[in-house]
Amino acid sequence: MSALATDTAGTAPREEARPGLLERLGDRLNPLVVKEVRQGLRSRVFWVSFGMMLLSCFILSMVAYVTTLQGALSTKGQGFFFGFYVCLAMVHFFIIPYSAYRSLAREREDETWVLLILTGLGPRRILRGKVASFLVQAALYASAVGPFLLFSYYLNGIDLPTILLVLVLGASWLVFLTVVAVCAATLADGRIGRALVHLVLLGSLGMAVMYGLIAAFFLSEQGYRSVAREEGFLIATGVCLWAMLTYGWLLFETAAARLSLATENYTWGPRLALTLQMVLSSAVLLGTWLWDAPRVSAASGLCVLGCVHLAVTGIFVATDVDGQARALRARTRPWSLLRPGAVRGFRLVVLLMLGWAGLCLGFFFMSASGSGSDQAHLLGVLAAPAYSLFYLALPLVVGRLPQSDRLASPAVVRVLFFSLSGLAGALLPLLAVLFDQRVDDPLFNLLNPFLGVDNFGDYNHSLDEPKMNMELLACVWLVAVLTAFAADRALVERERRAHAAS
Repeated sequence: MSALATDTAGTAPREEARPGLLERLGDRLNPLVVKEVRQGLRSRVFWVSFGMMLLSCFILSMVAYVTTLQGALSTKGQGFFFGFYVCLAMVHFFIIPYSAYRSLAREREDETWVLLILTGLGPRRILRGKVASFLVQAALYASAVGPFLLFSYYLNGIDLPTILLVLVLGASWLVFLTVVAVCAATLADGRIGRALVHLVLLGSLGMAVMYGLIAAFFLSEQGYRSVAREEGFLIATGVCLWAMLTYGWLLFETAAARLSLATENYTWGPRLALTLQMVLSSAVLLGTWLWDAPRVSAASGLCVLGCVHLAVTGIFVATDVDGQARALRARTRPWSLLRPGAVRGFRLVVLLMLGWAGLCLGFFFMSASGSGSDQAHLLGVLAAPAYSLFYLALPLVVGRLPQSDRLASPAVVRVLFFSLSGLAGALLPLLAVLFDQRVDDPLFNLLNPFLGVDNFGDYNHSLDEPKMNMELLACVWLVAVLTAFAADRALVERERRAHAAS
């Protein structure tokens, strides 16, 4: 007994077993991903879609098998690959994004969103978990269709690089559509708004399926080797991937900001995403331009596209709620443009617009050859930010003239932005026709956001001079600067009123 006691006392205590790799990964995994995947796999939509997709692929494979028996040498792999891809695209480009939209929309409709917030995950992690869970389900669908897609390679008529290219681009399109669908669920709060967003999303997803199938058919028909030789295809593919990446990030941050509390710095994410989008795009364009400088007309086109993008996104940034929560005021500095407040959002967009115009102006001088048409392109580069600035600031001024909080609400100001731009583009040419002038008359369309920019970039070959001149451009810039100054003062005054009221 004494020996046994001695042995027992001398025995060292056992160390606790360390958790395995899967357990450690499970602890770090977003718990919402596990919840949503389990719930999705138990749903009827998943099993019906999964079964119909497998049944369609099985029928196509039987048809392909019979076809190969009839012909000694089969070259129909391209057609059967596209058939299998149609089955996958219907799930990836419509069912998965729509299910992601309904998952978040149901949380808000049933008022269970508050319970998710109380878990401490935060809006950004919750949205990330929603997106990741449905991407996991999409991976399950793809793993089931993968053998059928590989089977089409053995039918001849399509090579493996083409299959991989179509699948990679399709996966990028899937991720972008899923992010857009989840973000769409945060747009409207009322019943009518949700119904409208629902209808728009259904139509958009239908068009997304069509675009995805058209792109897949073109790539599978042409083949990887033929399209890779074309420089325009590589540039277009890079632009599409870059747009899906940056816009997806911007939309995700915007959705997270909409679901955040007013006491949080909710604008930091989307405004930082917008700023980095423009900075990184500028760096990519600068490297591309130094590598192979295109014609000067490209500088004018890039300036117009960038200014239009900033004007459309800027009207959402500049229509933030006036004022700030009391908890954020003490930490806010005049240069804190990423913090909440309409005036800071407006100033950020103006700075980004001027910076983009300066970059395009540098591109122009890098490629200018001194020809007569270069002056017209220079006027186009200088005119694009003026029109964008004017039509960005005009609805902010008009919405705040009546001193009414209802007319100055973000929704009304955004409607004013699109309405004023559309009316100016339609009524000014009509006014020129009523006075027996040409539709694109320079004076009547001086403030036309569409024909005005086109007139400044046009060159009159019969007179061997630009269609517009620097004096008219100075008038447009004067009007734009005065309107922007009035909008800035109006936003500052409304923020002071909001702070005084709180």
